[in-house]
Amino acid sequence: MANVFSPYSILKQTSNQLIQPFVNLVKAPRALWGINISYFLEGLTYFGIVGLLAIYFNEYVGLNDIHAGQMVGVLTAGITLSMLFFGATVDVIGPRKALLISLSTMLLGRILLSLSPTLFHSTGLWSSTHIFAMVGIFGIIVGYGIYQPTCYTAVKYFSKGNDATMGYAMLYALMNLGGFLPGLISPTVRHAYGILGVFWVYVAFTVIGILSVAFLLTRKAVADALYQSGLKATQVEERKKLREEIRFYIRNFPVRDSRFLFFIFILIPVQTLFAHNWLTLPMYFRRAFTGLVSDNFEFFVNFNPILIFILAPLVAALTMKRDTYDMMVVGTFVMATPTFFLALGPSIYAVFAYLIIMTIGEAIWQPRFLQWVAEIAPKNMTGIYMGIGQFPWFLTKVITSLYSGWFLMNYCPANTPPEHMNTETMWFIYGLIAIISPIALLLARSWMKKGFKVRHEE
Repeated sequence: MANVFSPYSILKQTSNQLIQPFVNLVKAPRALWGINISYFLEGLTYFGIVGLLAIYFNEYVGLNDIHAGQMVGVLTAGITLSMLFFGATVDVIGPRKALLISLSTMLLGRILLSLSPTLFHSTGLWSSTHIFAMVGIFGIIVGYGIYQPTCYTAVKYFSKGNDATMGYAMLYALMNLGGFLPGLISPTVRHAYGILGVFWVYVAFTVIGILSVAFLLTRKAVADALYQSGLKATQVEERKKLREEIRFYIRNFPVRDSRFLFFIFILIPVQTLFAHNWLTLPMYFRRAFTGLVSDNFEFFVNFNPILIFILAPLVAALTMKRDTYDMMVVGTFVMATPTFFLALGPSIYAVFAYLIIMTIGEAIWQPRFLQWVAEIAPKNMTGIYMGIGQFPWFLTKVITSLYSGWFLMNYCPANTPPEHMNTETMWFIYGLIAIISPIALLLARSWMKKGFKVRHEE
């Protein structure tokens, strides 16, 4: 019998994991085509805008780095918070209506964001331009709060049995692929028409996303997909379960589980590196470098998604038998460590070393996060723990946006020659922050594992 753990078997399995989502995409019901095309375009549009947003507020609204970073934090953290309020919309009105409403709301928000510098000539904090742009951001926040939960719920509705697993993998893969493409599209448009020109391109992509839902996710396509999945008759029950789950969630808020709370909150330091992808890296690449990196900073900012698209299945295949908690320790350490490469000074070699090694670390620990949350959760409380487990990500976005602008102003200021900057200190401090997570996880290993074993004995 062939050795299932041989390099050939691992490579074959990894290859299948990379290819299979696209095979399933071709065979998927028409309704899933609508979801996936829309999610791909939305991944392209969201990552494309968020990577330019701080610079937009710098150059067109006249905000300093501190306030510009806070505006990006309002968008990213607001989306996470918005999902708590609007995530159940799909269970009330169905996926088709929820997607059309959410995308239309985001379209309006993106139009307002693109129009505000043209309509108003005042600049500065709380100027007409700023307020109008904030109204646009609010539209994106509300729309996205409906959109992402709707897409994941729709995959559940339109998939049968184990096909849902591949449906989620397909969604994740296409989103990351979309998130990579702004690095190829944005520089050319920006050099010709500026950031506002890029934003209008993303407005056009939003319109295409609406049309893909309208024409592919028709009422008949939805009905056919629900019939094939066997979920049509249970939709009302799903709504009832949702209401019961919300009440159960409120009654059993897991604030007494010290191990769980330690685990989710100790990840905040290393998660700040995710937030720096849009809060710090665009300005760092543009200001501290000249030539290739500066002129094409979008490519480097959006290099992570394509690496994740390639590396996540490979890493999963190589580490699937490893202990979950140990992989969390290793992954967070691998992710945090290359930050110190950037502390050596601006260098194309340091940039690629940072991006590649950090992404390998992300691929090791990020998929394991929810797995560990599920394993550590008491019986019948997995859903509650999953929900609470996302809250620190909201805090990470808020906290990082509060100080990232100050660091840019002091260590990587605009209109300053790179040789007069001190980006080395900035990244050294960020590295010290990120490394807190793996060190704390390692020191708490015995305590965390002991709690895990006791729970299973119970």
